[in-house]
Amino acid sequence: MKCRGVVFMCSLLTFALAPALSTAQEDAPASLALGATAPMASEQMKGVDGKDVSIASAAGKKGTLVIFSCNGCPWVKAWEKRMVEIGNSYSKRGVGVVAINANDPERSPADGFAEMQQRAKQRGIRYPYVMDATSEVARAFGATRTPEAFLFDAEGKLVYHGTIDDNAHEPNKVTKRYLREALDAMLAGKEVPAAETKALGCGIKFRPKA
Repeated sequence: MKCRGVVFMCSLLTFALAPALSTAQEDAPASLALGATAPMASEQMKGVDGKDVSIASAAGKKGTLVIFSCNGCPWVKAWEKRMVEIGNSYSKRGVGVVAINANDPERSPADGFAEMQQRAKQRGIRYPYVMDATSEVARAFGATRTPEAFLFDAEGKLVYHGTIDDNAHEPNKVTKRYLREALDAMLAGKEVPAAETKALGCGIKFRPKA
């Protein structure tokens, strides 16, 4: 009888939670598939220099790198020096680079626009660092983490999606430089060796949907 009671209570709990689980699944963004083009590419986003930037306007002749980032996430801080070096370096090689902060500053005060401007200056970011003011660009990409990288080739097709490398907190122990290897392969006209990796980082603090 006790077993039947437990089963009955579990059934009731599952039934009660079903609407919430369904809503959570509906709110979860679908991941952008390899070969897809960048969604919302013409969406204007305010950059730290005060100018509006879109993914289309930031695109490079040899490819485009979009990184969803922020200021406060410990994972971003751990990878930040490497991300900035990659962004600054490859932007000189014909790759358009744009970093997007989709976090809601109401939920993450460290991710306000003034804080973005300060971080860009401190880190020497020489590519657009912009604010996704509605979080809709991140949702359209299916981005859920910071940092999370999306690399598009010269034809605008997604050729790499995932993390920066295989060791955020111990740079000297990195063995797989996933993003850099993807960039080098793309520029050489070769197939990206690991086209998808798991993005590790903080969850994006999405703004409420309009």
